[in-house]
Amino acid sequence: MARAPFAILYEDNHLLVVAKPPDVPTMGVTDNRASVLAMARSYVKQRDNKPGNVYLGVVSRLDTPVSGVLLLAKTSKAASRLTEQFRERDVEKTYWAIVEGKLARPKGKLVNFLGHDDRAQRMGVVSEETPQAKRAVLSYRRMKALGKGTLVEIRLETGRKHQIRVQMSHAGHPILGDRKYGARQPFSQGIALHGRRMELIHPVQQTLIEFVAPLPPSWRRWGVEDRDVE
Repeated sequence: MARAPFAILYEDNHLLVVAKPPDVPTMGVTDNRASVLAMARSYVKQRDNKPGNVYLGVVSRLDTPVSGVLLLAKTSKAASRLTEQFRERDVEKTYWAIVEGKLARPKGKLVNFLGHDDRAQRMGVVSEETPQAKRAVLSYRRMKALGKGTLVEIRLETGRKHQIRVQMSHAGHPILGDRKYGARQPFSQGIALHGRRMELIHPVQQTLIEFVAPLPPSWRRWGVEDRDVE
């Protein structure tokens, strides 16, 4: 029996949900570099002894340095229906992050407009009038003080590229290890951003399902473990 190169959170005939490790791309890399999608296809092909190509569609991505719940569709029908749920914002996603500094408020909401900074080769907060600017909304709550950092829970109301990373940095609290967006404190693996939970309607069974990804071991160095914050 083939051994999965990552933790499988859920699998049926329509879905494969895995816990993406940090510093591994979701997809779209050269053949000589591993991606979660490529590893998942290879694993399913070997495990099930499939002769041809294995269909797996990435429904939602995570940035390379980010860990957490990653949803793959095993059929084109499931992929289409799930994509529609994301488009209609019917999917609830919760992230955990360790940010620099202490948050003054126990909870809050961030509303910004994001655009691509061509000179810096990254996303940034821009004015509403900027061409192609997209509205970005998230809410957060403070979970635990961690010395020079703070553990926060974040819920996305929109899904923009690098949204959490940009908005938290703009608010003065960059995510640990995220040098691209101004972090000064290092993180041992990837950045301290984790796709903790995802809730959606099963594309075929039409039932509400929830997936929760355990924290990577690197978080323990900051005194954060699953049992401490649930």
